[in-house]
Amino acid sequence: MTSIVGSPSGLPQPLAGIRIADFSRVLAGPLCSMMLADYGAEVIKIEGPGGDDTRAWIPPVDADGTGTYFASVNRNKKSVVADLKSDEGLSYARALVAGCDVVIENFRPGVMAKFGLDYQAVSEGRPDIVYCSISGFGAGAGANLPGYDLLVQALGGLMSITGHPEGEPSKVGVALVDVLTGQNALAGILMALRVRDATGTGQQVEVNLLSSLLAALVNQGAATLATGNSPGRLGNAHPSIAPYETFRTGGGTLAIAVGNDRQFAALASVLGLEGLPEQARFLTNERRLASREELRTVIEAALHADNAASWQGKLLAAGVPAGRVNTVGEAFELAESLGLEPSIVITDPATGRESRQLTNPIRLSAAAPNYRQVPPALGEHQGSTFQSPNTSVKGA
Repeated sequence: MTSIVGSPSGLPQPLAGIRIADFSRVLAGPLCSMMLADYGAEVIKIEGPGGDDTRAWIPPVDADGTGTYFASVNRNKKSVVADLKSDEGLSYARALVAGCDVVIENFRPGVMAKFGLDYQAVSEGRPDIVYCSISGFGAGAGANLPGYDLLVQALGGLMSITGHPEGEPSKVGVALVDVLTGQNALAGILMALRVRDATGTGQQVEVNLLSSLLAALVNQGAATLATGNSPGRLGNAHPSIAPYETFRTGGGTLAIAVGNDRQFAALASVLGLEGLPEQARFLTNERRLASREELRTVIEAALHADNAASWQGKLLAAGVPAGRVNTVGEAFELAESLGLEPSIVITDPATGRESRQLTNPIRLSAAAPNYRQVPPALGEHQGSTFQSPNTSVKGA
C-alpha cells in the first residue's frame, strides 16, 4: 500500500496552514497531534534532551529499529530538541510557540507556568492561540497525582468491572484511557479552532484521563449514579442483555451478541434448540438475564458440535451477530478482506526509511489522510525552518 497525498476533491487538506507546537509525550497527546497531522497540520514535536519516554520502550521495534510504541503515534511530525531548563532551549521553545496556532502539552499541572509557557502567559501575546492541556486528574486537587493509564484504570473503576467474577480485577489490554483522552483532546481542539475561525479568539482546552474514563463508562456509570450500586465483574457477559458474551465451541471461542427476541429465536433455530425461546425462563431478555448460567450451559452444549469459524458463518447467515475471537493479526486480516485498509507503509523520500503504520480511522468524503513522513528521529529537524501562511520559525 502507498500513502495517500492530497484530497480526492482537489481541495486543500482540512488542517493545512495550522501549525502545532506539541510538547506532549507518551500516548494521549501524541495520538491527538498525529491525527491532526494526518489531515494537514504541521506538527513540531518539541522533545527534551532525552526524547519522548516511549523512544526507549523497546522491544518490539520496527524494521529500522524504532520502538513500535513510539512509532505508533508519531508519524507526520518534525522533531526538535529544546531543554526547557536552559535559557537557550526555553527561548527557542517560546519562539516556536509564538509562531503556532495550537499548543498541546501534558506536563503535570503547573510545570508549563514555571517556564512561562502556560495558557495565561502564551495567550497574552497570542489571544488567538488554542492551547490544549492534558492531565491525569485535572489541575485542581488531583494535580499532583501521576497520570499513568494503569493507575487511572484502577482508580477510575474500570478494573473493577473488567475480568472474571472469580478472578482479580484486570486492566484492558491496551492503554485505553490514554486513547480515549487523546480522542477527546482532538475533538476539543477542533471545536476551539472552529470558534477561532468565527471570532478570532482562541481558548484553552482541558481534558484529563479520569474524566475521560468516567464519561466512557456510559451505561455502567449511569447505572451507578441511578442506583448507588457499583457493578461488578461479569467476565465477557453483559449486565443488561443475554446471551451476550463468549462461548466455548468444539474448536475456538465464539462471541454471540443477541440484542432482541428475534435474534434469540434465530440463534435457537441454528443451534437446533427450537423450543428454547418458548421456555418460561428464556421467554424475555429479563428472564434470560436472570437465568444466564442455565442458558449458557445449554448454548455451549450445542456449540460443542462444531468449531467457532463454522458457527460464525451459520449464525451470521441467520442474522445472529456472532464472531470468533480473533488474534490481533487475524483482526488485521479481516479488516483487509473487508477493504478497510487498516495499515499502510510509509517510505521517507529522503532516507528511504520505511514504517508500517496503522491508518487514521477517520474518513472524510472530500479529504483523505496524508501519510507523508515516518516517525522522526530525535532532533531530526533541528535547524529546519517551519513554514506557515503567517510566519516562519527557524529551528535552533
